[in-house]
Amino acid sequence: MWALFIGALIIISITHWVYSWRNPRCKGKLPPGSMGLPLLGETLQFFTPNTSSDIPPFIKERMDRYGTIFKTNLVGRPIVVSTDPDLNYFVFLQEGQLFQSWYPDTFTEIFGRQNVGSLHGFMYKYLKNMVLYLFGPESLKKMLPEVEEAANRKLHQWSCQDSVELKDATASMIFDLTAKKLISYDADKSSENLRENFVAFIQGLISFPLYLPGTACYKCLQGRKRAMRMLRSLLQERRTMRRNQQRDFFDYVLEELQKKGTVLTEAIALDLMFVLLFASFETTSLALTLAVKFLSDHPLVLRQLTEEHEAILNQRENADSGLTWKEYKSMTFTFQFINETVRLANIVPGIFRKALRDIQFKVSTKRLMEREVGLISMSHADAGYTIPAGWAIMVCPPAVHLNPAKYEDPLAFNPWRWEGVELNGASKHFMAFGGGMRFCVGTDFTKVQMAVFLHCLVTKYRWKTIKGGNIVRTPGLQFPDGFYIQLKKKDTRKQETTLHKQS
Repeated sequence: MWALFIGALIIISITHWVYSWRNPRCKGKLPPGSMGLPLLGETLQFFTPNTSSDIPPFIKERMDRYGTIFKTNLVGRPIVVSTDPDLNYFVFLQEGQLFQSWYPDTFTEIFGRQNVGSLHGFMYKYLKNMVLYLFGPESLKKMLPEVEEAANRKLHQWSCQDSVELKDATASMIFDLTAKKLISYDADKSSENLRENFVAFIQGLISFPLYLPGTACYKCLQGRKRAMRMLRSLLQERRTMRRNQQRDFFDYVLEELQKKGTVLTEAIALDLMFVLLFASFETTSLALTLAVKFLSDHPLVLRQLTEEHEAILNQRENADSGLTWKEYKSMTFTFQFINETVRLANIVPGIFRKALRDIQFKVSTKRLMEREVGLISMSHADAGYTIPAGWAIMVCPPAVHLNPAKYEDPLAFNPWRWEGVELNGASKHFMAFGGGMRFCVGTDFTKVQMAVFLHCLVTKYRWKTIKGGNIVRTPGLQFPDGFYIQLKKKDTRKQETTLHKQS
């Protein structure tokens, strides 16, 4: 009898728990959606690989079913997903007031609990200003010759090889340059390969959060530990050295650490260095690889891009002189090309925030009807919804960048769509570099690297695709088979004749 009673009690408890999981409490009306399986939520569906360049199937299917805003559960966390430009803009605008930056516990563990993305208020602004010291416009002007020299050196090396895997090669080029500026790291002289640790880290960064030996997540955290051990050792070494002048960013960080009453701690400083090393090269190398793939597939785009950069050479008194900041800023079509590349790349599949209190919002009929007409249930039109305090909200850039109501033929690669468009930051319809007060401080650095690399590439080299180039999203962008090209120097005599005719 007691066994039956206990059994019934267990069944009732489990049933109640499952019901509570699927129907979270809310002082209002939650957006439509599904919370998935207990504990797992819809995490498995979210991480399912896909080869589409369109809005990720996980998002698209739920947009069709529920509308532009819906609820779900990822890695055990209730989340509201927003594909609505107006709500996205509101979320970024209210940073620090109604929302604050948030990422899943696995991300926090990977990037460090004191990383710049997890800090708020004064501390975040303080670190942001430190980063601008390195990546601000004035510093980039001085760095321009180094970026060009690195691109020319690597391109020459690659042209002597039968083929080069572009993603890995550009990642190595950018990492070496950034590591030199940050910590005076020289891969040729160092006894340890710092970048290898980041490669292990990246492979498991956007993976299912299962921390067991052999899993991608486990390898990722092991890579972080090794990289952090190297950075910590370097910090201790620098403290024992007497340097007469500031040579790199690490010197600047050490000066900040030694100031009386500083708010900077060693843990925060090391996490900052780690994040900067990672963020500076991984996303940019993905964007550059995709950019070259687009050029390979679109001859008319390649032609106009080449003409713009050859015109820069043609207008110089000395064609062999280095790029100037004025020349860089004159690359109108290049910036259109970069905008279109990162719009379609959608390297960042989601930007996370957390609601600091219950937030009411309304979805308009107009906004709903901008989606696939007839696919969205009109029962959701003009509905008022609540994001409960403590819930996460995921802003979805791919849905914004591929919205047919804003971008005609959104899957088509068309740099000319940006003609006459001024982009000095994020907007409701373009958030490749984030938005609001957390707009990526490395945006200008990324654009400089891409523009300079493209300048060196199209003016001095031609190439052909050897193999690879297939794209998989898990949900982040990957080239699982690599992207191999064969690079050859252009006939400079022919090029000089062309420039002479143009003049």
